[in-house]
Amino acid sequence: MLSIIEQIKQGKLWDFHGGIHPAENKKISNQAPIVSAGIPQELVLPLKQHIGSKGDIIVAVGDKVQKGQALTQGDIAMCVPVHAPTSGTVIAIEQRTTAHPSGLSDLCIVLHPDHTDTWGEKKTYADYQDRDPAELIETIRLSGIAGLGGAGFPTARKLQGGLGNVDILIINAAECEPYITADDRLMRDYAEEVIEGVRILRHIISPKLTIIGIEDNKPEAIKALEQHVTEADNILIRVVPTKYPSGSSKQLVKILTGREVPSQSRSTSVGVIMQNIGTAFAIKRAIIDGEPLIERVVTLTGEAFKKRGNVFAMLGTPIAYLLDKFGYKADKKHPRVIIGGSLMGFTLPHSNVPITKITNCILAPKRKELPLHTYEMACIRCSACADVCPSSLLPQQLQWYAKDQNYDKCEEYNLQDCIECGACAYVCPSEIPLVQYYRQAKAEIWARSQDEMNAERARQRFEAKQARMERDKAERENRFKKAADSRRDEMAKTGGDDAVAAAIARVKAKQAAAAKADTAEVKPAVAAAIAKAKAKAKQAASAQGATSESLPDNSEMAKLREERKRQARERKAEKEATANNQTAAENDSKKDAVAAAVARAKARKAAQQTEAQAESTPESIVEAENVDPKKAAVAAAVARAKARKAAQQAETQAESAPEPVVEAENVDPKKAAVAAAVARAKARKAAQQTDSQAESAPESEVEAENVDPKKAAVAAAVARAKARKAAQQAEAQAESAPEPVVEAENVDPKKAAVAAAVARAKARKAAQQAAKEQQNIEED
Repeated sequence: MLSIIEQIKQGKLWDFHGGIHPAENKKISNQAPIVSAGIPQELVLPLKQHIGSKGDIIVAVGDKVQKGQALTQGDIAMCVPVHAPTSGTVIAIEQRTTAHPSGLSDLCIVLHPDHTDTWGEKKTYADYQDRDPAELIETIRLSGIAGLGGAGFPTARKLQGGLGNVDILIINAAECEPYITADDRLMRDYAEEVIEGVRILRHIISPKLTIIGIEDNKPEAIKALEQHVTEADNILIRVVPTKYPSGSSKQLVKILTGREVPSQSRSTSVGVIMQNIGTAFAIKRAIIDGEPLIERVVTLTGEAFKKRGNVFAMLGTPIAYLLDKFGYKADKKHPRVIIGGSLMGFTLPHSNVPITKITNCILAPKRKELPLHTYEMACIRCSACADVCPSSLLPQQLQWYAKDQNYDKCEEYNLQDCIECGACAYVCPSEIPLVQYYRQAKAEIWARSQDEMNAERARQRFEAKQARMERDKAERENRFKKAADSRRDEMAKTGGDDAVAAAIARVKAKQAAAAKADTAEVKPAVAAAIAKAKAKAKQAASAQGATSESLPDNSEMAKLREERKRQARERKAEKEATANNQTAAENDSKKDAVAAAVARAKARKAAQQTEAQAESTPESIVEAENVDPKKAAVAAAVARAKARKAAQQAETQAESAPEPVVEAENVDPKKAAVAAAVARAKARKAAQQTDSQAESAPESEVEAENVDPKKAAVAAAVARAKARKAAQQAEAQAESAPEPVVEAENVDPKKAAVAAAVARAKARKAAQQAAKEQQNIEED
């Protein structure tokens, strides 16, 4: 059985499913040689003119560039640069409408030509046979060459994928779509350069067989190619029947080799690599002449053109420039400008769209020449679309699912295998624009797949981050554990097992000592006094009539400090007296001692109750605005009088009880006399202080009519406070001299006991009187 290559050499051809035979309309544009379109006033160069990613811009607005100079750059195989088609100045980098069915805009470099057409530096490889294929592939990439057949796939990337994987190289020269004759004229006019480009591709790929597939409707091109092909080239020129779309990649592979390209796969998967005839010509210019891809052949056809033919148009040339130069006359009712042929092309939104690397035809038909299909009717299920589909798909089902946005079903029915040839729409009797539905569905599927890919990448990044964090945490814990183990081992070796425990104990001891010191600094009595002082200061501040003279800011605190000092002195004297009389009190009667203690406790309790009642009574019951000035003045005077009277009574009681605290028979007469004298002196001093404080209060020298209500209320409150303080001082003085008031050497124990009882009774009476007077003052 013959191999595939042997069968091909013998001239065997295969066929593909479906296909149509539309009117070709090629002779109106392939009769004249290719001419130059000239240099327009402005060139608009989109950054993306191929399948893949954009390059990085390496020029700025205002830069002067030379012909062939790179304007973008990229370091990956799917990114090919864009070059300046002529010398000039970069005047803008902005969004412009591009040649795409969506009619959307993209970032473009706008170049203003200087019309000198000055070339920059060229790098040629005339001896390409001696060059490494990888070096030539990189030169092709840097020259910005992408597939010129319409797909725009980067040529360098396709060649890299075919190295060592293919055995057949196919040069696509079928050019099957109606109206387009760019490749036909290129083969006629530049056959030698085309064949040289094929030789360069053979050097890079090293295939077993090279085939140039061309339809039989191009006899002149076939003859021109045969004149430049030699036996040493090992190139077969295979003529195939004219049938649309025989120029599609998968279909041409099937015709020439009989190999079926799998679904969603490329021809390299079956050992075949395919390049367009225009791409071979561009490769020759890049390798031999050192010229990057800056222009291409474009067919200008259609009855609306006065001059029809093929031109070398610079990339970035506005289509409006070509229309004006070649005599375009728009149809009056339905003006149309189509990029591409009549079956796969798309209508432009306006003519200010630039020529790109994949633009092979500008079609400007009249209404009668190419009728409009504007009325879509219901599908009649004739199955004509399925009969002509070259990819053996079910266009009717695909249209239903695409219209229903059921994209999962579209993928299930292999929508991605659709080559958008338009054969189904061409034969549809209901004039359904099937290709438009397929394009929209493909775009939605692509967008959804991109979202899924982005989500998957985000998930992978998140999981990787979590794993990294867990790994770092485990490493830290292991590191800390190892460090702790090493410290313990070291302490065990040096005998310091309890060093850490001892350090912790020291820290805890220091903290406990500091807390105890903080607690000891603020005693309860002092804290209570400070709280009372703050409360009184706040109450005095709320009374707006208080002046700085009557209520100084630090008066209460000064009084509290003096009181604490006095109490400290009394406690010290009491301790000394107790120490001196401790020996004498050892033989005292237990009953008398108990009675004296009970008397003192009751006296203290009565004083505390009096103080509590005084503090619990509101000191400013009536609002200052509602106080009668006369009554407030009288109340203040009465309060001062009662305070003086209470102080005098306290002094009299203290002096009238000089003896009665001796409760033992063996009392030292001298010590008792000294203690009694000290007690009397303290009592007289306290009474004098109380009297002076009472007399220092304002006496109501102002007429009642002129008394300020607020000041009067404050004065009454101050008087009541002084009265309470006098009562407390009297009680404290009475208690501070409980035992030694004997002035004679021979004291009768019985009399001393009686005197003590009398003193206790008088103390209780004085406390009761003080409480009663305080109550009267508050009632007044």
